[in-house]
Amino acid sequence: MATRIEFHKHGGPEVLNAVEFTPADPAAHEIQVENKAIGINYIDTYIRSGLYPPPALPAGLGTEAAGVVSKVGRDVKHLKAGDRVVYAQSALGAYSSVHNVPADKAALLPDAISFEQAAASFLKGLTVFYLLRKTYEIQPDEPFLFHAAAGGVGLIACQWAKALGAKLIGTVGSAEKAQRAKQAGAWEIINYREENVGERVRELTGGKKLRVVYDSVGKDTWESSLDCLQRRGLMVSFGNSSGAVTGVNLGILNQKGSLYVTRPSLQGYITNREELDEASAELFSLIASGVIKVEVPESQRFALADAQRAHETLESRATQGSSLLIP
Repeated sequence: MATRIEFHKHGGPEVLNAVEFTPADPAAHEIQVENKAIGINYIDTYIRSGLYPPPALPAGLGTEAAGVVSKVGRDVKHLKAGDRVVYAQSALGAYSSVHNVPADKAALLPDAISFEQAAASFLKGLTVFYLLRKTYEIQPDEPFLFHAAAGGVGLIACQWAKALGAKLIGTVGSAEKAQRAKQAGAWEIINYREENVGERVRELTGGKKLRVVYDSVGKDTWESSLDCLQRRGLMVSFGNSSGAVTGVNLGILNQKGSLYVTRPSLQGYITNREELDEASAELFSLIASGVIKVEVPESQRFALADAQRAHETLESRATQGSSLLIP
């Protein structure tokens, strides 16, 4: 028997429940993974709440974990039982002690990287990879704005930007988070509770503003993000932690300087094993070399059965960096 988290209706963290089940054998192109550490991501709360509803209920939750391959499907050739792997684009159900995963969605995990490091960084790290390397290729010395710089994605972005020699301007909501983002490599920090983000960006850039803004907050920061962009700048909206951006008047893009907007996702950038290999190789190299440090506070490690409390903590915006479920 194994344990997984399920929900039978949309709602708050209270809809999450731990249930026992018997794992099915992996299909021909799947592997079965005994999860050792499970990544918690903000998108999981969107699925649970119904903002991004799953195909059917009841449903599992989570798409990211690291562990050991216990079984392989008959058509899987590049992985074998006993391999250490990490995955981040599985079907829902990674909040589980055992999970069947498409083999092409799993990456072989180097021995130099722990299961906890991998589960805390894989989805977030792949996200930073496509944002900074593909959606818009950040250049050395280039200033850019990254909202929620002390979050799980943000802290990896701070470190990756420093490695690229770029100047990440991060937004945060407290002095403690400002210090954490600065330590991670942010060039400058803006506390949005105390400063006007647009005005501060103009000060930092000598009035030139920015070629690109990365915004995972959504509704609350949409217009202020646009105000930080140069003429024909790019707004990268990749999340909705404050709510979805809706009812957009496209004319505002004209009024603010013929701006561009994109709404990317990992599924649009990493679509096959070759793209996964490219992204994971760069991420693993940065982690193994210590350029990107992945640390999960003890207060943000939860037992699998404590998924409700994990979601409550995440949505309170009290977390910094990544959080994990440990089977």
